[in-house]
Amino acid sequence: MNAIKRFVGAGFGSGFTPVAPGTAGSFIALIPAYFSVWIDPVYAPIALTLFFSLLSLWVADTCITAWGDDPGVMVIDEFAGQSLVFISLPISFTLNDWWLIIAAFALFRFFDILKPLGINQIQKLKGGWGILLDDLVAGFYALICLKTLIFLVHEFLGS
Repeated sequence: MNAIKRFVGAGFGSGFTPVAPGTAGSFIALIPAYFSVWIDPVYAPIALTLFFSLLSLWVADTCITAWGDDPGVMVIDEFAGQSLVFISLPISFTLNDWWLIIAAFALFRFFDILKPLGINQIQKLKGGWGILLDDLVAGFYALICLKTLIFLVHEFLGS
């Protein structure tokens, strides 16, 4: 069971990337996040965020024991945070969506890497909650920024 938990914790293998495992995990997380919007633009990304959050909490102790506190290889928390950014995105399933996907990814990585606006303090919580909550807050900030960007693009560029 521990091997399964480590594999899930490593973002189904994406966290084993030797360079920037968090970025690799966030990139792979774009796939289920994007397709969740096809199912339902609001409830499916919320359900996906909750699912990945629960997985993150489920595997956290095993991953911490195997790899140390807040291990870089554990990226299932990135899946939760990246999924949150997709809540209510106006995806039309065309090539025009690429800017939204790239912006969702870039904004999440910005907040997850730099950890501004209190994210760094949240990360200091012990155990799985600290590992998870900083990514959820980063995802929430990215969502706010993305929604603002969408509004501005539509308001000033009319597209």
